[in-house]
Amino acid sequence: MKAFRTVVLAACLSLCAVVAARAQFDPGRDLAGAKDHPAVPRYEGSVIFGYKFERFAEANMPLGPAFRTIENKRGFDKVETIEGARTRILYLAPLQRTSVEVIRNYRSALEAKGFYTAYECRGDSCGEQIEEALYGYKSERKITDSQVMEYAFTMGVEEPRLWVGRLDRREGPLWVMVFAAFAGNAADARAGNRVQVLVDVLDKGTMEKRMVTIGAQEMVTNINRDGRQVIYGILFDTDKADIKPDSKPQLDEMAALMRANPTLKVFIVGHTDTQGTIEHNIGLSQRRADAVVRALSTQYGIPAARMTARGLGQFAPVATNDTEDGRAKNRRVEIVKQ
Repeated sequence: MKAFRTVVLAACLSLCAVVAARAQFDPGRDLAGAKDHPAVPRYEGSVIFGYKFERFAEANMPLGPAFRTIENKRGFDKVETIEGARTRILYLAPLQRTSVEVIRNYRSALEAKGFYTAYECRGDSCGEQIEEALYGYKSERKITDSQVMEYAFTMGVEEPRLWVGRLDRREGPLWVMVFAAFAGNAADARAGNRVQVLVDVLDKGTMEKRMVTIGAQEMVTNINRDGRQVIYGILFDTDKADIKPDSKPQLDEMAALMRANPTLKVFIVGHTDTQGTIEHNIGLSQRRADAVVRALSTQYGIPAARMTARGLGQFAPVATNDTEDGRAKNRRVEIVKQ
């Protein structure tokens, strides 16, 4: 009798869990608290049934076909490892839509925003069981807040299609992965028998903004050793010379450096990447250097006679201009000891 009660209790608990999961999922409306990523519009008529945002994370963007080893390990022939703010969204497309229609709409919309294709595949060209490599097997990408989210892309996956795009920006690249496939859902049939879509967005620019402020004492050490200090914490909008408010922590430290070393005279040197003409970049870098000198003298009382502004444009790179990461390193201000 005791064993019977245990079985009945277990069955009741399991049923309650299923009922609770179904109660939280409504195929007619978005998951509470979920929203589209501002850079990625949804396919019209879709509903969000899974959502996860992380302020800073690391993930691999697939850039090649999926594989499975004899030991049942799964992955991709080529990946790009990216760190930054991350948003994952699961959508249910409207009924009677195909994965090719959904993917082509995403690609067209994102290309119109300036994204380019880093990788794409369909069907067998995506490799072996790409849905398992992307979601089912890999906890790195799976959303497990509910069973409906966890069991996306299960039960008869057909017509898988993957598109990975990248948008190069001055603040850092924005990566978007869109995976679409017709599939069932082992947790709730209402989430199946239609195209399911996984959107994974990684904003690498958010990482670069977190680690740019250099303290006055560190600057003293580096200037005494190298004769210069590279500064990335002075921020400007694209093609402008107005210093952004987020630059204040770095300006504070630069002013502290000058106050603590009253005999120090410096060049404030502006640098750009190779985007644009040489004449334009020299002018832009000079205006930015002038803006830094002006801010230090007017806002912090540092004598202007101790600072000389110079703009070198693209003529002194510290990295290749062939990649966005390299161009980001070349866009900088430097303090050079006179």
